[in-house]
Amino acid sequence: MTNIQKIGKLCVATELADFINQNLLKKIDRDEIKFWSGFEEIIKEFSPRNSALLVERELLQEKIDDWHRSRRSEKHDAVEYKRFLIEIGYLQDEGDDFEISTTNVDAEIALQAGPQLVVPVKNARFALNAANARWGSLYDALYGTDVISEEDGCQRAGDYNPIRGNRVIEFAKNFLDQRCPLKEGSHIEATAYKIENGNLKIVLGELVTELSNASVFKGYVGDTAKPSSVLLINNGLHIEIQIDRESEIGSKDLAGIKDLTLESAITTIQDCEDSVAAVDGSDKVEIYRNWLGLINGDLSDTFLKSGEQVTRTLQGDREFTSPSGDIFTLPGRSMLLVRNVGHLMRNNAIVDGNGDEIYEGIMDAVITSAVAVLDIENRNQLTNSRAGSVYIVKPKMHGPKEVEFTCDLFAAVEKLLGLTRNTIKVGIMDEERRTTLNLRSCIRAARDRVVFINTGFLDRTGDEIHTSMEAGPMIPKTKMKSSAWIAAYEDRNVDIGLSCGLQGKAQIGKGMWAMPDLMASMLDQKIGHPQSGANTAWVPSPTAAVLHALHYHQVKVFSRQDEIKLRVSAGIDEILRIPLLEDPKSLSAEDIQNELDNNAQGILGYVVRWVDQGIGCSKVPDINNIGLMEDRATLRISSQHITNWLHHGVCSKEQVQETMERMAGVVDAQNKEDPFYEPMTENLAASIAFKAACDLIYDGLNQPSGYTEPILHARRLQKKH
Repeated sequence: MTNIQKIGKLCVATELADFINQNLLKKIDRDEIKFWSGFEEIIKEFSPRNSALLVERELLQEKIDDWHRSRRSEKHDAVEYKRFLIEIGYLQDEGDDFEISTTNVDAEIALQAGPQLVVPVKNARFALNAANARWGSLYDALYGTDVISEEDGCQRAGDYNPIRGNRVIEFAKNFLDQRCPLKEGSHIEATAYKIENGNLKIVLGELVTELSNASVFKGYVGDTAKPSSVLLINNGLHIEIQIDRESEIGSKDLAGIKDLTLESAITTIQDCEDSVAAVDGSDKVEIYRNWLGLINGDLSDTFLKSGEQVTRTLQGDREFTSPSGDIFTLPGRSMLLVRNVGHLMRNNAIVDGNGDEIYEGIMDAVITSAVAVLDIENRNQLTNSRAGSVYIVKPKMHGPKEVEFTCDLFAAVEKLLGLTRNTIKVGIMDEERRTTLNLRSCIRAARDRVVFINTGFLDRTGDEIHTSMEAGPMIPKTKMKSSAWIAAYEDRNVDIGLSCGLQGKAQIGKGMWAMPDLMASMLDQKIGHPQSGANTAWVPSPTAAVLHALHYHQVKVFSRQDEIKLRVSAGIDEILRIPLLEDPKSLSAEDIQNELDNNAQGILGYVVRWVDQGIGCSKVPDINNIGLMEDRATLRISSQHITNWLHHGVCSKEQVQETMERMAGVVDAQNKEDPFYEPMTENLAASIAFKAACDLIYDGLNQPSGYTEPILHARRLQKKH
């Protein structure tokens, strides 16, 4: 850090100090001296506790490693292993039953079931798109994706294809018939929609009918005889029938319908963590500035689209007339949560009085919460939380003591900012093994603040591999998702969440659909998430949010939760079943090489963008050129898996190196159209990105919990400076 300001005993990057002093504190009307002195006290109090928790992680890992090493020649004894984990305090007693007591939770989190977007807040355009994805066009989502087949003249390329368009309209109106049926006939036959005496009438030629369930009709826009919009509701999610007989689509429709707009991304996590590359003060300011713009309501981004300059801003709320004639509004934007970083990393944006970079998680907690004061005190242009809460998702916590630390930190931040206790809510990512096994105790530690638990199966798999690194070689990555421990982990998360009273108070979430181009497959498979009892699940794009919303119209999630509460809870014995490759000789040479190729290509495709361009999340083509949403979680799995196989002799270092060099050429070829891309193979020895990818594998044993951040941050700083 070259340009710094001395504030008290802290050395603060000038760009961060200026942002906080000149922008943030003035907007929230907080005294500069009091803020910085209070911030310094928080750093002084919580840094030693943070360090001690990281030491505890390492000590437990060393004990587990030693246990496996001492028994490497023996068959794994599950009973003895469980007894050992209890003995060392890794597996803790669950304690008595309880229910969470979180209050002042917005309906989007507590009462509505629907999709959740996760987006890098560092990218203003993406952040705005996600915030505006509360409402999305079903027609567009169907027309532009593979949900509608391109067979039989339904191609998507080129100008508007009326054959494909008709297929889209047929799909959408069938959806209306299924979820908002008429007493007689079909929405396909409708020639007009009108409101008479507060009732929705649907004209089908000579016949006038009504909805089977009149309560589905919630409002309209425009004239009662010729409304421009009709608002319906199903399973707590709104559907807007948009009518415009002058539009290109509406002019050809019997009823003048131009689109169906669905309430889609009910909530969005604006991410400061796995999907961003933030290694210094300038990166953190970019993140905090965008978060400030989102909360204040004035964030905008100007960019070129199809050769034209476009400026994107946040959408306002939507106004309707109720059946009784009253005017009401619905939120126009997704309810925003913010994901802070975990406990591990430090950042040079602030250096404390001891000369140590401060923990980035402490910095995030203070500054993202300070931004949210604008919303809590109604100082912003557009409201986020109507319940007066700040929602922080906290990732990568290992066990209840780390959750307790987070809650204590939030309490200190509330005191600093003059907020009522428990204003700052916490979302617990269930993505580390020790949290999974002690989830009830983790929730107990946050019982007054918790609004969210989520199975982050990608990071969870990475931690599974690293925790049991010394136990033996793991099954191929491709088989990991279908292994017994993951199924038990996913079920138990819901079981524990429901038993702790999260229903109607908090989100129980599921993970990301990672293939944004394969929407037909998503529509087929991701219904499993609401069927599992999850009242939200992650999607990679606004389009995916619209399509995933269809699942919540189909499944009554809260009724499904009631059913699940009656089943026997998933136990931990299955979760403790280590996914070991029982017979490495069962793998052919081709099997091994294919696994290495897939992992190496994925590592390089992601790392080269992270290190060279500072892109923390992107659609990276896999070895078969299928675009996958990659972030540090997927990187953690791939790198740790190769490390594991290398460590146990399934492959050799020479084989891994040859694979990495060959896959560097594949990745270079896949990125040849990117004008900002720096080819690795022009000089592998000089490529910092290639070195970073190799470090992740060859030094994978030594990475804390198998995390990728230490290596990525170091190499990115090297690249930048």
